[in-house]
Amino acid sequence: MQFSIPHKESQLGAITRIKKTLNDARSQLASHATIEKEEWNHNILTFAFTAQKQHFSGTLTVKDHSFEIDVKLPLMMRMFEGRIKKMIEDETKKMIGST
Repeated sequence: MQFSIPHKESQLGAITRIKKTLNDARSQLASHATIEKEEWNHNILTFAFTAQKQHFSGTLTVKDHSFEIDVKLPLMMRMFEGRIKKMIEDETKKMIGST
């Protein structure tokens, strides 16, 4: 599943905000998901986690004014791709104040 989410931040501002938000949410996430990988290489976050016994992995590329998201969905979750995309978009917009 690949898609883009616009935002109003510069690349550096968006990365800073994403890192802070992820750090702040880590304790809440611990009860719902196991984070297996969270690795930044410049503006690209490579991630992997397990939630509800389903494994998710992918990348988040932060650009000036947009996030490029590529998530590998488990087979069982692909039928919910539209709902998952909408949820990610909504949560990202709340987190970063994107348009």
